[in-house]
Amino acid sequence: MHGAVLLDARDEVVRPALIWCDQRTEPQVEALSELFGKDRLIQLTCNAPLTNFTLTKLLWVRENEPQNWERVAHIMLPKDYVLFQLTGERATDMADASGTLLLDVAKRKWSSEVLSRTGIDPQLLPSLWESPEVCGRVSARGAEATGLLVGTPVVAGAGDQAAGAVGMGIIRAGAVSATIGTSGVVFAATDGPALDPKGRLHTFCHAIPGRWHVMGVTQAAGLSLRWFRDRFGTGQGETGADARDPYERLCEEAAAAPPGSDGVLWAPYLMGERTPHCDPNARAALIGLSATHTRAHVIRAILEGVAFSLRDSFTIFREMNVPVDRIRLGGGGARSALWRQIQADVYGHAVEVVQPEEGAAYGAAILAGTGAGHWRSVDEACDAVVRTAQQIQPDPKRCAILDEAYRNYRRIYPALRQISSRGLAENL
Repeated sequence: MHGAVLLDARDEVVRPALIWCDQRTEPQVEALSELFGKDRLIQLTCNAPLTNFTLTKLLWVRENEPQNWERVAHIMLPKDYVLFQLTGERATDMADASGTLLLDVAKRKWSSEVLSRTGIDPQLLPSLWESPEVCGRVSARGAEATGLLVGTPVVAGAGDQAAGAVGMGIIRAGAVSATIGTSGVVFAATDGPALDPKGRLHTFCHAIPGRWHVMGVTQAAGLSLRWFRDRFGTGQGETGADARDPYERLCEEAAAAPPGSDGVLWAPYLMGERTPHCDPNARAALIGLSATHTRAHVIRAILEGVAFSLRDSFTIFREMNVPVDRIRLGGGGARSALWRQIQADVYGHAVEVVQPEEGAAYGAAILAGTGAGHWRSVDEACDAVVRTAQQIQPDPKRCAILDEAYRNYRRIYPALRQISSRGLAENL
């Protein structure tokens, strides 16, 4: 999602893609806020400007690499470049287009006002389709490259989060997913374009025609645990005696520490933060350490800190009256029994895992099957093939401990912000 793939008139790539987590575009975010006013841009696109969104990357290339920008004849998102190679069609879906900051999300069309005022030629953009619609067929060139049959229908598809939600059955209002991959996402299906006036959540078109979703994002969710693994190792078994998955070993070690990690807290801002702070300059912090704490406390604090960060999105859902009846877990974090239980206890709500657990790939297959006519709708497909494998109940005693820890966690970012602002002022 959000990446900028730029092609010239000969359909050759102009420069390496700027991907979703690229943070270089803060000046362009500030310029957009000044050009439109943050409130107006939220009205136009249902979203506040962020460094992650594609429009900011386009403006960065135009301002910093004018020779490259002069060559640009076509703009695509990463998955849509694959579709182009398969079919020769330049197309994107409503869900993925929502993350460009160029789409009028409420009306499901490109925003003429945003395009006009930012000077982006609409001819550069792909055509818009609903996710399960067939937008092309495998060409001879695509067939030669892949072994697929010429003429095989190709649907518009969706970005990983919307496709993952379909794969987990998050298709109706009240259904919510919490996915921990490199980033973490809390995703709620809605019947209309629910809007956070403060711009802390993203409001996107869903992969299901006529529906939308709201989404909160933690930049460094699973990345937090990977960062610890890469910097500090996985413990005693890493010499070869213990061949288990390294994350399994880390979670086993974390289980030795009590809920609340004896006061240790982790703020997972390794790559800035999106929800709720919209701050690319936020930095991570591990606080509350004493000489009595162990590696187990630190690892458990990381698992809990990521869940606290995701809980921020649920807190905003309550403010917006977005219903949360069912929470399903996805991503690598859902494979850990400890992390599943931590999430149930942090959210204070039963959580589920589904079978199968392929997530986004499974959702893409459902969209393709619907487009090919195997089901009449995405709803019908999900009802037929998505099943709950396990439900985990929250423990009231642990919930009480983690509620108190979450209240302390919420005090970390303002303190970090004050420290970073003071440091910047002193440097200036």
